[in-house]
Amino acid sequence: MTAQEPAAAARPVGRAAVLGALGVDVVLVIAFAAIGRASHDSDVWAGLWQTAWPFLAGLGIGWLVTRAWRAPAAPVRTGLGVWAVTVAGGMLLRWVSGQGTAPAFIIVASLTLLVALVGWRVIVAIVRRVRRR
Repeated sequence: MTAQEPAAAARPVGRAAVLGALGVDVVLVIAFAAIGRASHDSDVWAGLWQTAWPFLAGLGIGWLVTRAWRAPAAPVRTGLGVWAVTVAGGMLLRWVSGQGTAPAFIIVASLTLLVALVGWRVIVAIVRRVRRR
């Protein structure tokens, strides 16, 4: 670790970076819902909102709980927390609203959202590390 890294981490994050990270997360959650609907031969557009809203609400709560705006691209500090709350909140909201929460769905959703919500942050971290060299 160099002396520059702590200073870079302490800098405030710009509004564009925060909105961009939130936008990526929202798009990935919607894509997850759309791919899930399509894989079950469902009309993707007709039921997309019904499938996506619990996870989008969980995502919003995850952003609040982790204070993601402070380090929106951090894989561990933000990504893992946002992922965990998105999955837990999404599943809870699906259960409360009478939607399915079969064990296989919980596993697939957890793994898919892990790859999506943490994966892009890992890629950003790798690119930043390579650029610093």
